[in-house]
Amino acid sequence: MNALTLPDIAAQASRQALPLEWVGMCGIALPILIDGQCLNARADAGVSLDDGEARGIHMSRLYLALEMLERENLTPALLRRVLQRFLDSHQGLSSSAYLKIHADMLLKRPALISPLAGWKSYPVSVNARLKNEMFHVELKIDVAYSSTCPCSAALSRQLIQAQFVDDFANKSLNHADVLTWLGCTNGIVATPHSQRSTAQLRLRLLDFVEDLPLIAAINDAEAALGTAVQTAVKRADEQAFALANGQNLMFCEDAARRLNLALKRSPGIDGFHIRVVHAESLHAHDAVAESHCNWQRA
Repeated sequence: MNALTLPDIAAQASRQALPLEWVGMCGIALPILIDGQCLNARADAGVSLDDGEARGIHMSRLYLALEMLERENLTPALLRRVLQRFLDSHQGLSSSAYLKIHADMLLKRPALISPLAGWKSYPVSVNARLKNEMFHVELKIDVAYSSTCPCSAALSRQLIQAQFVDDFANKSLNHADVLTWLGCTNGIVATPHSQRSTAQLRLRLLDFVEDLPLIAAINDAEAALGTAVQTAVKRADEQAFALANGQNLMFCEDAARRLNLALKRSPGIDGFHIRVVHAESLHAHDAVAESHCNWQRA
């Protein structure tokens, strides 16, 4: 059969004339390039179906347009070209185009003290839309860190003080004895609890941004928190991490405020929404705080 005679059911009129806000595909596997790194990604691609009389869109045209992402570094300009290709291939049908890309970004991180280093994974999403000539890009990044509870730290110190009083009551203090006591488990009777925590960052980019500030945002967030989770470590690194946690006691509220101030100083960001989740080791529930800046306009 001649290919030109193959039926095109999508071109037929709809039995129920009704426009649709989004039609497309989700979970499309494809490689993308971010800062020169080839990542295994999943994409959600779609357009609006403004012509309520049309039966459907041409999904294969969206799929083929995604090939543009394989050949060059992912930038706002490239995202806009892909979205414009979506619309150009759906003239008369669509006025809005959408693309969301999900991937795990790998960054090699050095240990705190030793010369070791290891890879750390950061789930990232890039969400772009082109609607009525208005172009918009948002980023979503998850950053893992450690958080030590200030309340638990204070309660632990109180118990250690009480134990010190019991062990040295009516005794003259000797420097060597106190030093030995500080280094034994009989003296340090309590330790504060800490938990692996996650900062979920949603960032709306300014229109003039040329590159996606993924690595810069990750670095700013980790610097603000001070206790990013580690990769390869020796005992010296673990001790340095314990010191960092002891000097960065924080509730979820503290973490959210630190991130808010850090992101306000980050270039290229027009607005953001922060959600921090502390996966409690004391409770069976999580402690959560949220903060935003200029997010209402998103």
